[in-house]
Amino acid sequence: MKKLFSFLAIIAIISFSNCSRIAENNDQVIGIWSNIAEISTGKTQNQTFREEWIFNDAYLGRYHGIENGKITIKTDFKWSQDDGVYTISYPGLDRGDDLVILKESQDGSMLEDMNGNPFAIRE
Repeated sequence: MKKLFSFLAIIAIISFSNCSRIAENNDQVIGIWSNIAEISTGKTQNQTFREEWIFNDAYLGRYHGIENGKITIKTDFKWSQDDGVYTISYPGLDRGDDLVILKESQDGSMLEDMNGNPFAIRE
């Protein structure tokens, strides 16, 4: 009887483990995107602010805000795509959602905001 229960337990484990596969996501936005801005402080030196988004295939990602080479903001984000418009939301940050569109050209890939302004470029 123990052999029968052991055999059934092994079959149950094998069948449940085969059912839990995550669907493959090959979206074109997956990868590292960045935006660099120079901010004039009124002094002789300008400050550099870099934003970086790392999109992964589980509709999540990591956002970094880097000021003068030092990470000042580091958080996770969620993303989704609906009809070519990507929504990036930052739970836990006091920041609204970003709506962007992926544009492809001979020069490379770019994310643009809904007004057509550059948002980030692919690295």
